[in-house]
Amino acid sequence: MKKAVTSLTLSSMLLLAACGGGAPATTSAGKTDTPTNNDKKPAETKAADASKAGEKKTLEFWYIDPGDKEKVYLEAVERFKKKHPNVEVKALQTPNDTYKQKFAVAMSGGNPPDVFHSWGGGWLKEFVTQGNVLDITGKIDANSYVKTVLDNATFNGKNYGVPLGLSVTMVWYNKDIFAKYGIKQPATWEEFMTVIDTLKQNKLIPFTLANQPKWPGAYYFMYLADRVAGPELFKSALGRTGKTFDDDGYVQAGKLIQDLVKRDAFNKGFNGIPWDAGQGRQILYTEQAAMLVMSNSIVNNVRTEAPTFEKKLDFFPFPTVPGGKGDPSDIGGASAPVWSVSAKTKNPDLAIELIKELSSQETAQNYSDRTGSPVGVKGVTYKDEFAKRLGVYVDKAKDIHWPYDQTLPPDLAELHKDTTQAIFGLSMTPEEAAKKMEEKAKQILK
Repeated sequence: MKKAVTSLTLSSMLLLAACGGGAPATTSAGKTDTPTNNDKKPAETKAADASKAGEKKTLEFWYIDPGDKEKVYLEAVERFKKKHPNVEVKALQTPNDTYKQKFAVAMSGGNPPDVFHSWGGGWLKEFVTQGNVLDITGKIDANSYVKTVLDNATFNGKNYGVPLGLSVTMVWYNKDIFAKYGIKQPATWEEFMTVIDTLKQNKLIPFTLANQPKWPGAYYFMYLADRVAGPELFKSALGRTGKTFDDDGYVQAGKLIQDLVKRDAFNKGFNGIPWDAGQGRQILYTEQAAMLVMSNSIVNNVRTEAPTFEKKLDFFPFPTVPGGKGDPSDIGGASAPVWSVSAKTKNPDLAIELIKELSSQETAQNYSDRTGSPVGVKGVTYKDEFAKRLGVYVDKAKDIHWPYDQTLPPDLAELHKDTTQAIFGLSMTPEEAAKKMEEKAKQILK
């Protein structure tokens, strides 16, 4: 298998297992001789000296996550402030979809935050290309991070961000509902359809979907493309090495989505429901719907919004499809958050120290323990049951595909989301969507 920045390879999985970045607790390293990114470095000494000079300095820090994730970040900020008592950190949380718009405006207006949430990949690369992100190569300890995850914020050999979390996309479900109706976790598409039919017969919505921002529906499309044609489809189409975005694998993925829509597998009006407002999640919490395809960020949502629902929450991998070339071990994932620094910051050394604290081993351990998430930081022992189990899937995966909208160039990424939403809305055929994608790809990808 070719190594690509858009996916984690088997060798990367072994690295995750060896370093505790994606393995179960039994294979994770508790203590390590690898220097952590809290170790004193010249930049830290310089930053500390600056903060002792008496002049009050301010760093602006933007992030998207609420709940326990936010608490973990703010605790890291407090540790940073204790080390730098003359530095004030203005932290601002903004919901995901609003954040993307607000951040783009701040960047174009020349007034970005000093430290900010990113996803790495194509999203970050666009701002890097514009000269708006600080090159931190050699200023962080690269050995503190899982290499392939760190590579998602590395362009042309230069690093522009450090990872904390590693999100994994699964089919999340209410295990009490499954038990009540004798439903078993499906492994194949045929079994999946049986689950959907059983739920409908009992007047339950099979899937809750809040697809107004378009990316939630893309999880289905990416998984189906992978299950139909395997991971090489996207890699080849992106790299222009043979496959294209109008390949039959993408057409078949779109047809399977439209089959689900015609089967009434989703809640009514799903293309108009925003994710951030939480309406779609409430359908899950109130047991009107039984399943949700989402990253493990749903665990943080549940612990914040409906803590009693956690005992009912479980997950299983996305099923295989008839005649599909994809390996059932392959999973969808994302490096998020990735912490980056603005090129316009007036205090680059201090900003770098802040992202190191935000991605330290202590922060990563807290993040995993309290949000049920694997991480891209080495030396973490998974204790949370969700993190342990997700770590096993990461460890066993032969490939992990990054989200297209975080990997493709921005214009093509936006078209991917638009066409996928249109496929869900039955306003565009899979063939039409695939043709539009390939036409745009020919213009953008050289």
